[in-house]
Amino acid sequence: MAEMLIVALDFPTEQSALHFIEPLSPQDCILKVGLQLYVAAGPSFVKTIVDKGFKVFLDLKFHDIPNTVAGACKSAADLGVWMTNVHASGGPLMLEAAVNALKTYDKPPILIGVTVLTSMNSLQLEATGVDRSANSQVRHLALLSSKSGLDGVVCSAMEAEMLRKEQGADFVLVTPGIRPEGADAEDQQRIMTPIQAKRAGSSFLVIGRPVTGAADPLSVIRSINQSLS
Repeated sequence: MAEMLIVALDFPTEQSALHFIEPLSPQDCILKVGLQLYVAAGPSFVKTIVDKGFKVFLDLKFHDIPNTVAGACKSAADLGVWMTNVHASGGPLMLEAAVNALKTYDKPPILIGVTVLTSMNSLQLEATGVDRSANSQVRHLALLSSKSGLDGVVCSAMEAEMLRKEQGADFVLVTPGIRPEGADAEDQQRIMTPIQAKRAGSSFLVIGRPVTGAADPLSVIRSINQSLS
């Protein structure tokens, strides 16, 4: 299902990202622009792929004082992105400022909160002073995001089933750390295959290097979409 698959454009330059996108159509997948590519290519690149008809997830994980995050969310909306995100750990005032900033748009981007990065586990959380397990922290931040008016959260697919039951069918669950069968886990700690993640309740699946590093990325994308349908 192409409407579920988000491909992470983790490229160092605009040229390399555009080369990757060239054989793709908006019907194949959604595109995610993260920090590396955004710093290298800037908002003009985001506008370029929006103008090509792609749904774009601007993954910059805003985390700052409420006024600054509100302004950043407006700037993202002005680019025409389909979805953007903020760190849920920024707290209720920051989250509510982000939500309110987008209320003036006729078609605002989906706004989601980042819970616990999929590269982290409970031991790494403990090192930052969080005395909850990763599972408990995800649940806590998902509830905070929901109460603050966000559309959903980023979580690992391992928490998707729990959050789907607790937050209902309309709550958006974006799950990175997705690895097709046989792919290397690399630096991800909490991972699932695409079909496992779908069955667990994920709304959208983020896949990066197993697609972008493949010899034939379009073939991999079509294989993933076929498995999901």
